[in-house]
Amino acid sequence: MTAHPPSPPPSTTAAARSFSVAVAGSGGAGVMTAGEWLLDAAARAGLFGLMVRTSGPQIRGGEAAALLRLSTQPVATLDDRFDLLVAIDWLNLNRFADEIPLAPASLIVGDSDAGEPPASLVQTGARLATLPMKKVAKAAGGGWVNMITLGIAGACAGVPAAALEAALRANWKRGADALNANLAALAQGLALAQTLPALDSTLGTAVAAAAPTAPERQAPRWLLSGNEAAGFGALRAGVRFVAAYPITPATEMLEWMAPALARVGGTLLQAEDELASINMIIGASYGGVPSLTATAGPGLALMAEGIGLAVAAEVPIVVVDVMRGGPSTGIPAKSEQSDLSFAVDGLHGDAPRLVLAPTSIGDCLTTTEWAVQLAEALQAPALVLNDQFMGQSRAVIERPTCAAQPAQRLWAQARGEPGAGGEPYRRYADTDSGVSPMARPGTPGTTYTADGLEHNERGIPSSGAADHRRQLDKRERKLAKHDYGARWADVEGSVDGTDLAVITFGSTTGAVREAVARAAAEGVALRLVALRLLAPLKPELMAAALAGVREVLVVEQNHGGQLLRYLRSRIDLPGRPRGLHRAGPLPLRPGELTQAFVDWARAGAQATPAREEAHA
Repeated sequence: MTAHPPSPPPSTTAAARSFSVAVAGSGGAGVMTAGEWLLDAAARAGLFGLMVRTSGPQIRGGEAAALLRLSTQPVATLDDRFDLLVAIDWLNLNRFADEIPLAPASLIVGDSDAGEPPASLVQTGARLATLPMKKVAKAAGGGWVNMITLGIAGACAGVPAAALEAALRANWKRGADALNANLAALAQGLALAQTLPALDSTLGTAVAAAAPTAPERQAPRWLLSGNEAAGFGALRAGVRFVAAYPITPATEMLEWMAPALARVGGTLLQAEDELASINMIIGASYGGVPSLTATAGPGLALMAEGIGLAVAAEVPIVVVDVMRGGPSTGIPAKSEQSDLSFAVDGLHGDAPRLVLAPTSIGDCLTTTEWAVQLAEALQAPALVLNDQFMGQSRAVIERPTCAAQPAQRLWAQARGEPGAGGEPYRRYADTDSGVSPMARPGTPGTTYTADGLEHNERGIPSSGAADHRRQLDKRERKLAKHDYGARWADVEGSVDGTDLAVITFGSTTGAVREAVARAAAEGVALRLVALRLLAPLKPELMAAALAGVREVLVVEQNHGGQLLRYLRSRIDLPGRPRGLHRAGPLPLRPGELTQAFVDWARAGAQATPAREEAHA
């Protein structure tokens, strides 16, 4: 997580300008380094930006691509097509053809000694230019070819040379001789860019207008990934113990948290597997330490029994699930919102739990923080549905202004005190709120059992029907009655004057939000409901958000329309609810969504959107 000198944001009345660039190459070519340093340089120039990682099926090594969108305004989604593709080589680049849409106005830059580009790229009609990138890098004293690439991409995007050089220097971790060689390579890349055909981009002019001024009076922007943001949010909320087993695409969250936890007196333990990690955090939380684990879909499946134990024993824990394509091993390095059904319904018995989903990279911080707060306050497990798109992507965002919640205060609020007035301590007392007193283990007079057996109010195992029903009612009531405030969802767009609403969650929110704005520019007013609290689903809040709505369209990135099915199983949606969904790895893009929204609205919302999946 990197802080950058601030700059005053461009006028909100001016149209946002953006430039999209893809950098691709085989393993070891330094594609991700070039992409990350370009994003860093853009931030230094006063821009916002987003970088999405994509790689082949081998997870590590092999072909990879960094997909960037730079803009004068915050961006949370890739654009409809790329203005520029810089290929260090062509090896297996055809695997990314669908993920790097190009147009005749786009420009493809490749190495003149790398052979012919894949036919899939040629068929797009994009212009092709070749440059002796590797030869120039070698002539620059042994500079890296990806620094040539950085110069080309940065110059085409309009990022100032000074910002590119500053990013290179700030991120350099080797000797001075190698630094000088790569500064020379960067300069050569900037020079080569001047020989390329012109690109239809006004971003460079906007960069000059957004140049930093008076930084001492501005809050710095942040450059971070969704995984880093989630980890930081957990620390802000008081998490001090993490046990987890590495798994793509959640591993970076654990790698970031390991040293960060140590700095605040916490501990991260790499468990032998997911079964061990879930039980370790249950034990740590029972002992009084707010605890978390992070995983992906296959790991979440292994944790199901442990999460059920936390429900029954009412021990607060947080599980961050960075979703990827499934089922089974699936597509580890690609994004998909396909764990929703398992998260809300996939436990043994009636096991109410909290399920939340951040709506952007920045929101990964605040939603994970909120999940810890809710888990502690309600003595329940909380599942946070992040995904690969947000988790492994990096973005330039405004620094959050909300204050952190100290861990000590969360402990006092969540755990309560033993029974008063000499009454026997009842760990699972059937209170009106459903939240029972939870004392620190070892407190005299407060011994209780916390296991997976059903129990009475004192924690003594019981198979009685009355005890079972009372505890089921209590566990359900504490989640249903809690006041979640306004954070449960983002309700945006036209509240009056429209009877059409779009519902979404998670990483698709960015594309949907931009598409709703584009549709409004075409005269189509839509209401947007981006869910952050998925379970428990609050019928009264949904009814208020959809007041006056005649038809709804549910947008999500999975094969079966899991959110649509879930909503229809829990609440009455107005009209004939429709679903627009597609499985990963291709993200939903704002252009295709805009067209679908306009078609849907102009057809009177009676017909299925033209771009809806046939099986929806």
